[in-house]
Amino acid sequence: MHAAGPGCDVDRGVLLDWAVGVPAAASRLPVALLSREQKAAELARLQAEKAMRAAYEAELILALADDTPALPDDHPAARKGSWAADGELPGVAESFTHELSMVLTCGRGTASHAARRAWTYRENLPATWAALAAGTLDEARARALAEVLVHARPEVARGIEAQLLPRAGDLSIGTLRKLALQLLLERDAAAVGQRRRSAQRQADVRTYPSPLDGMSTLAAELPTPAAACYEVVDRLAQMLKADGDPRPIGQLRAQALADLLRRLWDDSRPAVTARLTIVATLAGLARRSSQAGEVNGPPITAAHLRELLDDLQALAPGGLQSPPGGAAVLALTDTGGALLATATLDQLARLARRGCPTHPAGDCSCPLLGRGRAPRPTRPPVRSTPSSPPATAPAGSSTAASASAGPTSTTSSRTPTAARPTAATCAACTAATTGSRPGTRPGASS
Repeated sequence: MHAAGPGCDVDRGVLLDWAVGVPAAASRLPVALLSREQKAAELARLQAEKAMRAAYEAELILALADDTPALPDDHPAARKGSWAADGELPGVAESFTHELSMVLTCGRGTASHAARRAWTYRENLPATWAALAAGTLDEARARALAEVLVHARPEVARGIEAQLLPRAGDLSIGTLRKLALQLLLERDAAAVGQRRRSAQRQADVRTYPSPLDGMSTLAAELPTPAAACYEVVDRLAQMLKADGDPRPIGQLRAQALADLLRRLWDDSRPAVTARLTIVATLAGLARRSSQAGEVNGPPITAAHLRELLDDLQALAPGGLQSPPGGAAVLALTDTGGALLATATLDQLARLARRGCPTHPAGDCSCPLLGRGRAPRPTRPPVRSTPSSPPATAPAGSSTAASASAGPTSTTSSRTPTAARPTAATCAACTAATTGSRPGTRPGASS
């Protein structure tokens, strides 16, 4: 036998670098040649392989966390008292989840759940982790146990694990989670309370694009009042259905929820405004093109966009108008998305009526609207009351949009810059602030 020397460590390091750099490749069999039984066996093997990879991923996450220790309390950069954030993992830097999200190419919340789940495997559920690594327990059931026992004391969690793990594969995921929670209530009620408080801190209302075309999702995560909220919405929908409304019950529930939140009948409250950013080509609005547009980011078809603008009274018979109770600002761009000019609807109407001052009787191509001249440098005015900041106009208002009239105490002659780059093919980008007064409909323009 020969003693390992320094060169052995170098060779091992080179080998590890080579192994990490090898592109990932999945082994696969020719599916067309497999029999029915062989296909089922291959699927079962894949499930076991997924479980092994999940255990390996947890091990890598924990090793990466161990390489990212938290700053000591006496460190000058350590945040103390109320400024200190709750650490995701004990003894691990609070920036770890940010780094992990970059590695996993996911959101911080997903990375935080992955790190907490890996920590639970190691501290509370070592037997579950071992079964996962051996491929005898699938990842879904291991996750169910980890989600229930994440806040339990290690000795309590391991006792529940020893009782449920031998038959976990024969139980459905819902039944396994329910049994684990029942045992946790019997043995560690404090952990259940902590789990409930942690969940309540996650309560929120979110909106995001729906996978259904032209729809959005409004989601609310609530404790037990969620059942009462749903009951109110469902009863109102059932009443509409009983009155002969032909729409589906789900659509009636959505309508009832929207009406309850907006309270269109209540004129004692201030108007609620919403901001829409509509990107569209003028040819698409004039039905000369079917090029898609955008509403608050997600793309929509030109036909859908025209329908939306019709609903918002932007293509009313009287012409382009500001939405009732709101304001509309046009940002004109070229085909490359560069901002050319901004103006309100009233400014555009005045320019159209006045025409070219140089050629009042001719059909010329003189520009009537542009970026405007750059402001001349001036000294800032002396404030009479230093404690009071100067008044500023809200973005998107008519005051801010009419800045080309000249410098004042609240406006500047500088043309507002675009909030974000527009599409390469867009010719008009409209940001509209709409109101929801009772008896009115919000509007926008482009």
